[in-house]
Amino acid sequence: MILHNAQLEFRTTGKGTYEITDEVAAAVAKSGVDAGTVTVFVQHTSCSLIIMENAAPAARRDLEEYFDRLVPEATPYFEHTSEGADDMPSHIRMVLTRTSEVIPIANGRMQLGTWQGIFLFEHRRAPHRRRIIVTVVGQ
Repeated sequence: MILHNAQLEFRTTGKGTYEITDEVAAAVAKSGVDAGTVTVFVQHTSCSLIIMENAAPAARRDLEEYFDRLVPEATPYFEHTSEGADDMPSHIRMVLTRTSEVIPIANGRMQLGTWQGIFLFEHRRAPHRRRIIVTVVGQ
C-alpha cells in the first residue's frame, strides 16, 4: 500500500473558480499509485472545492452568478462581518459546497469524466493564498 501526501498552494485574485486539475494530476503521478483514490482537501473556511464543467467557461460564470444571488453580500441580518461584507457569505457558500473531493485512480490516472475538472472556488473578493492537501492512497 502506498500513501503519498502533497501540499499545494494557490494564489487567487478574488472571487471565482480556479482550475487545479493539472496540479492534482501531477501529485497523483508523483505518488506512483496505479489504482486507488486521491483526496483533495482545502484548509480554509471561505473557499471550497468543486468538480465542475471544465470546457465551457460560461458554466462556471453561471455558477458564480447563482451563488452571488443565492447568498448575497451585505445581508443586514449577518452578525459575522468582522472581515467585511463578503465574510459570512463566503462561509455559507463553503458550507453549501465542499472542502474535499475524492476521485478514483485507475492506471495511474484520475478517473474524471471527459468534461470534469477540479476547481478551487474562491468566495472572497480579495486575493488569497490557499493551501490544499492532496492524499493519494493505493497500490
